[in-house]
Formats: sequence, structure tokens, C-alpha cells
Amino acid sequence: MARKLSSISANWWDYTTLDQTIVDDAARLTQKDLLELSRPGFKVVFYDTLEEFYLAEAMEYIHAWHQSTADNPTGICGPIGPTEQLPLVAQLVNDLDLDIRSAHFWGMDEWYQNGREVATDHPLSFEKADRELCFDRITSNRVMPDNHLHFPKADTTEFLASWEGIRCKVMQGGQGDVKHWAFNDPPKREGAHQESPPSPEEYRKLGTRIVDLHPLTIVQNARTSGGGNISLVPTQAITVGPLETWKSEKVSIWHAGCHDNPFGQRLTALMISKNIPDSSVPMSLLADHPNVVFNYFRPGISTCQVEMH
Repeated sequence: MARKLSSISANWWDYTTLDQTIVDDAARLTQKDLLELSRPGFKVVFYDTLEEFYLAEAMEYIHAWHQSTADNPTGICGPIGPTEQLPLVAQLVNDLDLDIRSAHFWGMDEWYQNGREVATDHPLSFEKADRELCFDRITSNRVMPDNHLHFPKADTTEFLASWEGIRCKVMQGGQGDVKHWAFNDPPKREGAHQESPPSPEEYRKLGTRIVDLHPLTIVQNARTSGGGNISLVPTQAITVGPLETWKSEKVSIWHAGCHDNPFGQRLTALMISKNIPDSSVPMSLLADHPNVVFNYFRPGISTCQVEMH
């Protein structure tokens, strides 16, 4: 039976092309149901305050870097979205007098425009945000050298090589409206994937690459970062891929309730828990990763009840 067309854009795959039974099951999940989706390899955690939530996210940086040594370096791959944890990371490093000079950091993604990654003077630059909110705030005699900070570039050669010989203890992320981590968006509905999206096995082979962004991703980034100015947001990006994600010992996703909506926060948890990977919902492919944690700010979970505003 043919998959239905997307309700968002007929030229793309996304969660609106799923079987309606999956959609309905996700919308019915209560907070208690969400917690009970935990299984071996997939854990659901709730936080009652934003202070706890973002401190716990910041502590993942500290735990990852604290394990690093010169002959056995470790690191973390981190997102822009959320960003609230980044100043906390810098404060923790400084106040605890941590030496993280052997540690590493990978940026998840960066905008791509005019044939290259955007420069750090672009108002939406992810590298700029990471540096200004975190690394520039760490005392210079404690912070890792600049060549331990790995940001995706249009030429991905150096970034791809940086994953060799360094253990990524955790890959953090948020979840976008289109159910991506990093910019692993659903693919376009074209060519060999006109009638069905790529198989999970095919999608998981993708490494760091330049991608076209789903229309919903462009709208979301305008809303969350650009004051609603869609024309400010590039339509392409460079993103860390599933290939690097599966090199990470842990994948940690943070749902504050201000990026994806109540339905989306339920849908991907259900699909991962019940082992329903589908590349139209890229986050669902994490069903096959051995160590995934979904962290929720409890008040941000809300409900999927219809409310007219």
C-alpha cells in the first residue's frame, strides 16, 4: 500500500506520512506512559525544574571531559538548541578548577550557504554560539586547545578524521519539529525514494554531509532563533551523521518543551521504545542504538488534547 503524501510538503518525507495507528498511539500517551517506555538500551528521565534539567545537561559535559587523559582522550558532541546548558558548563569548569586540556568537543552542525559553511560573523553561526556561550568563558589555562574543538566545515575531511582515536562519551541533542537530531532531516521524496523513504539501514550509513533542510526545520529555526525571520535562515546545513552517532557511547536527547511539541516528544519515544525505525522520522532510527536517553522537563511534556486559541 502506497504511503500517503506529507501534510507539510508533498515533496518531502516526514512523520505525517506514517501509518495513522502510530500517530494515534503516540498522541494518547500520558506522562506515566512515557516513563514506562523505558527498556534496556532506552531510558526515559523526567526533571521537575528547568534548573535541574539544564544542570544535568551541563554535567554530561563535565563527566565526559573529566574522563579524558592525554593518552586516552574523550569528548562530547553537543548541540545548538538547546543552548542554556553552555554557560553552566563554563561556570562548572571554572568553579571546580577542572583541567580539560586533553578533552575534545564536536559541534553537531553548521549552516551552509554560498558554497561553504557560514562564517562566525553570521548571526546564526553555531560555532559562534558555542564559543561565546561556553569556550570563551572558560579560563584560558583550563580550556582545551583550539584544535580540540571540531566544527563541521563544507570540506568534511578534517571533521570526519577527528572521530578516529578519540572516544565520544556522549552525543547530546535536542529534537526538532521534524523529529531530527542535529540536521538529520527526513529526505526529499524523489528518485529512488519517490514511493518509500530510505530504509533504516541505508539512512544509518550516512556520515557528516551537506543536507537540504526540510521546510519545517527552516520555519522552526526562524521561530526559535531568528525572531520569525524566515529569510534569515539558510536552506542547507552541514550535519553530523548517523555514522558518527553510532560511534558515540551514549545518545542523550533533551526535551525542554520549547523545541518540539507535545506530540513530537511522544512520537519518537514510542517509536524507539517499540522498535519502529522509519527514516521519515529520523530520531526513530535510534531504536537500534545501544544506549539512548530521553530527558524531559516534566511541565514541557503537556498533553495532546485539542485546545482552540
